[in-house]
Amino acid sequence: MLIALTSYIIIVFVVAWATTRKAKSGAFFTGDHSSPWFVVAFGMIGASISGVTFVSVPGEVATNSWHYLQFVLGNLVGYQIIAFVLIPLYYKRKLISIYSYLGDRFGNITHRTGAAFFLCSQLLGAGLRFYLALSVLQVVIFKNMGVPLWVEAIVAIIIVWLYIRKVGIKAVVWTDTLQTLCLLFAVIATIWTIAQSMNIECGDILSLVSQHHTFELFDTDWRSASFLPKHFLSGIAIVIVMNGLDQNIMQKSLTCKNRHDAQKNLVVFSLAFVLCTMLFLMLGTLLTAYSEHLGMEIPSMTDQLYPTIAQYHLTPFIGVCFVLGIVAAALSSTDSSLTALTTVWCVDILNKDVESADKKTERTKSITTIAFAVALIAVVLIADAINDRSVVSTIFTLAGYTYGPLLGLFVFGMAKPYKVNEKFVPLICISGPILSYFFNIISPYLLGGYTMGFELIILNAFIVYSGLYLIKK
Repeated sequence: MLIALTSYIIIVFVVAWATTRKAKSGAFFTGDHSSPWFVVAFGMIGASISGVTFVSVPGEVATNSWHYLQFVLGNLVGYQIIAFVLIPLYYKRKLISIYSYLGDRFGNITHRTGAAFFLCSQLLGAGLRFYLALSVLQVVIFKNMGVPLWVEAIVAIIIVWLYIRKVGIKAVVWTDTLQTLCLLFAVIATIWTIAQSMNIECGDILSLVSQHHTFELFDTDWRSASFLPKHFLSGIAIVIVMNGLDQNIMQKSLTCKNRHDAQKNLVVFSLAFVLCTMLFLMLGTLLTAYSEHLGMEIPSMTDQLYPTIAQYHLTPFIGVCFVLGIVAAALSSTDSSLTALTTVWCVDILNKDVESADKKTERTKSITTIAFAVALIAVVLIADAINDRSVVSTIFTLAGYTYGPLLGLFVFGMAKPYKVNEKFVPLICISGPILSYFFNIISPYLLGGYTMGFELIILNAFIVYSGLYLIKK
């Protein structure tokens, strides 16, 4: 296992070195605007599949069937909106950080408020995704070796820092392609091995999946959090906010040579992402069927289903593939987050000319990257100290609330011609998540049992949009 893990990390470094050794000044932030669109598209699949998704989506099939696909189909629509509405806006203004738009449109206070919300959300979200991936590796490998989680976290973040420290997003774009390959290979190998273990021919896999009781695509219960219309519409809103208004994801698209390449990247990526999600859902059905075949009870925490079967009920090769898939998902998510955090701090908060080659700018970039790397480790250690999954899930949810104000700011900026009284903008942006959170608590009592789902982010954005309208000049 350790040999495979070490070999994979060496390959990541080789790919990073081979593809970035001729990088120019500013490549850390812009990738020299030379990334092939198809490479970005393929790599974005891995970046979108965090370690949480890698184990959670297949596990959730046991309890929520294929309802997640409703959300992903909404994502597909959302990506088209990003490609044909936001991408032209970003390229027209030649943005390095997408939050610079808020500065151009409203002013410095709004600019920094939007950037601050991104920094908080990304730091919490990336740190928790990193922690959940490391905790899986801790159970599977390192706990038995006597390696504590804090050592694992430090070593992992040093690995990420080493291959992005000079050229940042340029290294991320190319290493993400390797990590996507590893993720997809792990899933396909697991599907194949389960089919062989159950004596299912390759051509019969689809038949088994379509006839299994978990193969239910649509949820028609209006009170459910995954009710079809709200799941679909939430999928559109979430992907616009957490991708189109997220520097982490958009920074990759902005490394393409021009607007048309960036649009092709997003259209092709969105279609590939739907297919890959269906692959994960298919794996979830097969994991459930295989556990029934073994007479094994589905874990109450369904996240444990894939790790348990991969490590204890399939071949050692699949165990290795699973571990490499988790590592690939963790690195792919963390490297791009660390690069985006550094970019937003330098561009939006410090207002640095990041394409400058002077030593002061380089030093600032290096110090900022190290500081955020330490901050990510701190989030991991805090999450581990809490050691309460419900609390960690709550923090994860709260991190998602901070994207609502960004949606409200951008929509108001593009839909209305008004300037605003900027001194009230931070207060309005803070009120959105707080009011949304309390509405989420009381909605079952006010709305006859209706449970809010991902659509909360739309409510959050509406509150911020309304507040901005009230303070318009």
